[in-house]
This record gives sequence, structure tokens and C-alpha cells, in this order.
Amino acid sequence: MYKIAVIGDRQSIMGYDSLGLETFETNDAAEAAKLIVKLAETDFAVIYITEKLFSQIGDTVAVYRRKKLPAIIPIPGVSGNTGIGIKEIHAAVEKAVGSDIL
Repeated sequence: MYKIAVIGDRQSIMGYDSLGLETFETNDAAEAAKLIVKLAETDFAVIYITEKLFSQIGDTVAVYRRKKLPAIIPIPGVSGNTGIGIKEIHAAVEKAVGSDIL
């Protein structure tokens, strides 16, 4: 059975434990990139990561964008929404449909 992970700073991810998701606390982009590689090699199908860290590990995200699993999805942190998540959704929809329908 596949699992779901959440990566980010403590304040941004602490509530996800109560939902049954596995959380990995880090503020460091290099550590987040290593975590993604490690989680991708196991049974994690979805990895949520705070937008701040997501924006700092573009090379790692690009590697997994070409693969089926895991899906790496940016989420807002406690500092607020930076718009990266919405931008990623628009890009995915445009790729799937052929135009931006959102």
C-alpha cells in the first residue's frame, strides 16, 4: 500500500500527523532533496512539500516530474501562499488538456 509524506518546517507540517500522513521536519533544501530521493525509493506515492522548499529543489523535482511516482506537490507553509502551487496546477492542466482551462 502506498503512503503519503509531508516535508517542511515544524509549524507548517505538524497538523498532518493527525491525518495519518508521515511528516518529515526540515528547513534545509539539501536535506529535503535527499528525503525526496529516499522516499521515492520506498512506498511513497505522494510527497507534499512546503512551497518554500519546493522552490529551492527544482533539480530534484524535475527528475521525478518525468516519472509516474511519486507525485511531488507544493503546499503553502505558515508564512503563506507564494503561488507556486497554483502555478504547478496550471502547468499540469495545460500539459494534460493542451491549453490552460483554469
